[in-house]
Amino acid sequence: MLECEICQVKLKNPLMLAAGIMGSNASSLNWILRSGAGAVICKSFSKEANPGYHNPTTVEVTGGILNAIGLSSPGVDVFKQELEQVEPLPDQASIASIYGATPEEFSSLAMDVEDLVSMIELNVSCPHAMEGYGASIGEDPVLTSKVVSAVCESVDIPVIVKLTPNVTDIRVIAKSAEEAGADCLSLINSLGPGMKIDIVTGRPILKNQFGGMSGPAIKPIAVRCVYDVYQTVDIPVIGVGGISNYEDVVEFLYAGASAVQIGTSIMNEGVEIFTKISEGLEAFMNEYNFNSISEMVGYGHKD
Repeated sequence: MLECEICQVKLKNPLMLAAGIMGSNASSLNWILRSGAGAVICKSFSKEANPGYHNPTTVEVTGGILNAIGLSSPGVDVFKQELEQVEPLPDQASIASIYGATPEEFSSLAMDVEDLVSMIELNVSCPHAMEGYGASIGEDPVLTSKVVSAVCESVDIPVIVKLTPNVTDIRVIAKSAEEAGADCLSLINSLGPGMKIDIVTGRPILKNQFGGMSGPAIKPIAVRCVYDVYQTVDIPVIGVGGISNYEDVVEFLYAGASAVQIGTSIMNEGVEIFTKISEGLEAFMNEYNFNSISEMVGYGHKD
């Protein structure tokens, strides 16, 4: 009942581990797979090693967390060793999240790991990335198009593009990614940047001063973005942002998502959240007479 298909990749359920949470090594990714996820997305990595920002890099705020990791990465050569050890079952998938500063970097990275994963997700939308990376690409439809086109021309596996909500109209960016060859879109990346100040010291808590907001508070924005983009493109959409229970998943599916990614809530609920949501979602489908996930996708757009 929960089975779904994204870009001809079959999954046991529509629940994916979002990039950035428990995705730095093979043991964590395998743990998530064995805990019931349909797919896992590794932490975003780059061609060369990147130390990221100094601690503190995360801080809890009302409704979620702010994080400014700075896209820390050990580099592709190290990360390939981890990806080689990820062991999805036939009805699961592993996905590589990559980032770079130029279309050439993205393309080279994608080719480096193409044989190790089922799909590739392009992180062009991080709001706290170090200079030259992140949202500066995803905020520009021309730059987005160049990156997506370069990668899609270089690899034969499906390419997902992760979009930022920090734009005037996310539909414009979505359409540019689709026209450049993207097979799928995931939205949204973290919101912001935002800031939290220590009222005793008077200083920003994060070492980088500002960071991206994730967690339940951004879910309504993410649902609206999925709803809008579903009406704009003809490729699958993956919903991300603030999912912590099966009701949240249903909202995203109704808005037009074909699958969802779960991240921040794992910090509070543990890896058991995948089984908990799967069981709740299946019970909901039985109660409301849905026979498949595909029947629910875009249900909120029906007259």
